[in-house]
Amino acid sequence: MSNEVWVVADLKLDGSIRKVTFEALSEARRKLVGKIGGNLCGVLLGSGVSNLAPELGKYGAEKVYVVDNELLKDSNPDGYTKALADLIKKYEPYIVIAGNTNLAEDYLPRVAGRVQAGLTMDSIDLDLTDDNRLKIQRYSHSSKVISTQEFLDHKPMMTTVRPNSFKPEEDQKDPEIVNESVDFNSEDIWTNVVEIKAKKSDLPPLTEADRVVSGGRGLGSEENFKYIYELAEAFDAAPGATRAAVDAGYCPYDMQVGQTGKAVSPNLYVAVAISGAIQHFSGMGSSKVIVAINKDPDAPIFKKCDYGICGDLFELLPPLTDEVKKLLQD
Repeated sequence: MSNEVWVVADLKLDGSIRKVTFEALSEARRKLVGKIGGNLCGVLLGSGVSNLAPELGKYGAEKVYVVDNELLKDSNPDGYTKALADLIKKYEPYIVIAGNTNLAEDYLPRVAGRVQAGLTMDSIDLDLTDDNRLKIQRYSHSSKVISTQEFLDHKPMMTTVRPNSFKPEEDQKDPEIVNESVDFNSEDIWTNVVEIKAKKSDLPPLTEADRVVSGGRGLGSEENFKYIYELAEAFDAAPGATRAAVDAGYCPYDMQVGQTGKAVSPNLYVAVAISGAIQHFSGMGSSKVIVAINKDPDAPIFKKCDYGICGDLFELLPPLTDEVKKLLQD
């Protein structure tokens, strides 16, 4: 068993690396690697990914394992499972970390099963016990509780981390590149990815946006969500929503922020007609600056925000949007 800590890179559809990978590398360097006297390593799985290794080195990876294979194109979960499981069996890392993304949620439990590893999902904190067992924290009971879970003394220890839970910090390294090949056969690939269609949008992705404007059920209708889209466009921000607004049909699920939606951590979060329930706050509470707009002076969000505006959103948002356009776009 080695003392390496692995972070498996998560790739976007355009082939670039998601921010959660850099967050995981940074947190592993800060909290784990030094305590076990190990090495921080990146793992790149995919097709045409070899050139991405220096990006992992930028955030502290001292070594990068690369499996570059045409069968891993389009993030095929069967191929990812086979490739990562084979790497783990060969090199026996101490800890394996990945972002808690749709792809990782699909293939990582399969990998854990193949290598007989313990696995936790959606961690918001990483640490080690006194005897160097992985210890994580995660939300539970609809985000009303944060539970602490410790691994047994069995390697490897595997976890996914919630996006936007940690701060990415550069620590430039010139990583050693270890190119590995995986022998696939017909029994390894059960799924054929026929086509991937990406939703077209001029707005930044919600989980990686520097600014987010979210609306709640107080908007009253799908039509009224235009005020959220207009303010988001003026800010060059991503539009978001509460679960209540999504359940009411005002906007699609991919805009949902919170415990059952996406976690965001922008520099600016504007919460419009959002009460501030813990389920929503768990997904955006780490935002640098929170601005709340709500007509209820007793709304819990006012106790959690940096700036609050108490008033009717339908009277406030149009002039606010105009002023933002003047300041940022003129």
